[in-house]
Amino acid sequence: MQLKKNINLGIVNLLILIIVLINMTHTEAQEKDVVSQNILVEIKVLDKVSSKNTILKLNLNEEIKFQNLLIKVLKCENSKFDDDPEITAYVQVKDLNISDNEKVFVFNGWTFSSSPTLNPFDHPVYDLWLSSCKVI
Repeated sequence: MQLKKNINLGIVNLLILIIVLINMTHTEAQEKDVVSQNILVEIKVLDKVSSKNTILKLNLNEEIKFQNLLIKVLKCENSKFDDDPEITAYVQVKDLNISDNEKVFVFNGWTFSSSPTLNPFDHPVYDLWLSSCKVI
């Protein structure tokens, strides 16, 4: 009789633990969605022909057209452990003048604010630099 009560109590405790864990993961997923939607990314664009500097402000997953470029930032983060935080972003850039379908993106990769030459954006007319990543 005592063994049956212990087994039932163990099953109840297990079910309560599973429900708590499901609620915790669901809450964390919702918080991450809210945070990722409220990030403003600033990118500096240099027109090499006219020597004009432009600052673009866009949200995550938002495409913005600048001249003949289509720019989209998929992920942007500030490092959390440094005194001088490193800003990293995953950026996709399409050149709308290129009609070759084999090369969809002119740039598709991670860029770093302190070292843009690690993975450079190579374009004959424009240069891009990651400036900031702010939660709004």
